Amino acid sequence: MELGLVGLGKMGGNMRERIRRAGHTVIGYDRNPELADVSSLEELVGKLKGPRVVWVMVPAGAATQATIDELGGLLSPGDVVVDGGNSRWTDDERHADELAAKGIGFVDCGVSGGVWGLENGYALMYGGDAEHVAKVQPVFDALKPEGDFGSVHAGKVGAGHFAKMVHNGIEYAMMQAFAEGWELLEAVDSVTDVREVFRSWQEGTVIRSWLLDLAVRALDEDEHLHRLRGFAQDSGEGRWTVEAAIDHAVPLPAITASLFARFSSRQDDSPSMKMIAALRNQFGGHAVESAK
Repeated sequence: MELGLVGLGKMGGNMRERIRRAGHTVIGYDRNPELADVSSLEELVGKLKGPRVVWVMVPAGAATQATIDELGGLLSPGDVVVDGGNSRWTDDERHADELAAKGIGFVDCGVSGGVWGLENGYALMYGGDAEHVAKVQPVFDALKPEGDFGSVHAGKVGAGHFAKMVHNGIEYAMMQAFAEGWELLEAVDSVTDVREVFRSWQEGTVIRSWLLDLAVRALDEDEHLHRLRGFAQDSGEGRWTVEAAIDHAVPLPAITASLFARFSSRQDDSPSMKMIAALRNQFGGHAVESAK
């Protein structure tokens, strides 16, 4: 099938390549002309045969809103827009209503996989009407990991990004647990090789995981994380998860604590935040700050 893809950064660029490897045609647009296949959204839409599918992979908020507004004026009834960024689920509901008034479908899709997705595949959580999802299904199949899992039609519009938001909240708590354990091991005199302790956990333990593998990888690159500053950003999704928990009266003590721990990194140089920063860099290519 043909796909228009808007936003060709670290995630979008790799997604374009993976979809092309599956035999589909991808026409990409990015504000950086060195990355783009076309020079404008108008040219992108003009090169696609109807019914069109255009996947938006730009930052949440104003950039996504502006892109969807412009596409709404260019696309035709029967076309579908997919928002694969990290938008808030409440924005999805508004975007779906705005596009539906013009006969254009909308699907929201939470995407996980970071810089490893090109080779390993992307975990996909999407929401929307079944008829709109069906038009995008070949692309979902191309992006997902091999096997029976890694892709889910989570529900109606907004469900995909809500599921991805909860996924990221869980990720916060898991990373925080590894980071705190690492800091405690580093603090005692009796443990002389913290990195190898972490490595020993990779087999036969209940906490073995890809995050643990990435922690070991980070420690192999910088055994005591001396080259990193203990600073880690929090994404909007972490905050949104806690806000949704408050709205629904669902207790999230571990996830909430992990969000507040990120705030501690805004203060003194936090040792545990060095591990959080290292893990975020390993799985998503997120920026880190070097120690002075």
